[in-house]
This record gives sequence, structure tokens and C-alpha cells, in this order.
Amino acid sequence: MKPTCHWKRLAATALLSLAATASQAHTGHGTSGLYEGLLHPFGLDHLLAMVAVGAWSVSALPADKVWRGPAVFMASLVISAVAGSIGMTLPFLEHLISLSVVQFGTMLVLSRVQSKPYIGLTLIAVAAAMHGLAHGAESPETGFVAYAIGFLMTTAVLHFGGVALGVAVKRYAPVSAWWGDRVLGLAFGSAGIYLFSQV
Repeated sequence: MKPTCHWKRLAATALLSLAATASQAHTGHGTSGLYEGLLHPFGLDHLLAMVAVGAWSVSALPADKVWRGPAVFMASLVISAVAGSIGMTLPFLEHLISLSVVQFGTMLVLSRVQSKPYIGLTLIAVAAAMHGLAHGAESPETGFVAYAIGFLMTTAVLHFGGVALGVAVKRYAPVSAWWGDRVLGLAFGSAGIYLFSQV
């Protein structure tokens, strides 16, 4: 099945989830949670990580398996967010989240190096768990489910943006795509180092 089919299916599921949540939250109890979830991943560290996962998936995975990177990230994200919502955390979590951006930048730089895909996917799952713990720890009292639907929808959109970025590099600059991945990786890695220095 083509990757675009997976993304269309993911988008349709997200839209249906939004519609269901909106209809169940007409009293207002879940609405603020949904909005907070939609906005939460736009923090620079979360945003960069999610876009980088999409871009890495295009560069490092076969064309028909590009969806695996975002899918692994989202699965790990929601599981760890549940853990974070009940109080689980790690020391220096914000530092680890910043370093995950450096990790993704490094993965982009090395994305054309032959390696087993499961290594990259495992690194994605571990990094996503850091982000999920932070999401869960900041979940509002208005309801975790609506909040989780919100941040998963935004995460899917950011992953899609990363995939689109990776595809654009391949399509419009095929000769320099090798360098494009490295420039992107260095940019993400540098941003991660900056974020780490600001924590």
C-alpha cells in the first residue's frame, strides 16, 4: 500500500476523532482540553522533533514504509503521556527533550548511511517517550482523552509537514538531496543544542 494511503487514513481518523470529541464536549468540559492538546506540541522542542521524524522517515525508510516513523512516535507518545498523566517522570526531563532534538538532527545527517531501520525506529520510540511524559505531566484537569486527541492530531500534522519537507528535498533537488538531509540535520541539531543551553 502506498504511503499516501496511510496518511489519508490517518488524517480521516483524526478528523473523525475531532468530530466525535466536539459532539461529546458540547457542555465545555472537554473543549478546553482539546484546544490545549492541539496547541501543546507547538513548543519549539516538540515541533522540531516531530518535523524531523517525518523528514528522517522519507530519507531512511523505504518509500512504502515512510509511515512507520511517525506511527512509532505517536504510539510511544500516547503510551508515555498516559504514564506522565499519573505522575511518572524522569529527572532532567526537559534536558532530555532538548537532547532528543539533537538526536533527530544527528539521525538526519546519518540518514543515508546503511543501517537496520529498527535502530532508528527504536531511537524514535525512546525520544517520543520523553515528549509523551512531558505532555502527560501537563495534561489539564478538564480531561485527558480530549487533550490526548488534540496533541495527537497536531503531532500527525507536524509529522506530515516533515514528510512533505523530505519529499520536497528529494523531488526538487534530487542531485543535492544527500546534502539537503545533512543541512536539515545540522539545523535541527544546532537548534537542539541551543534549546539545551536555555533549559
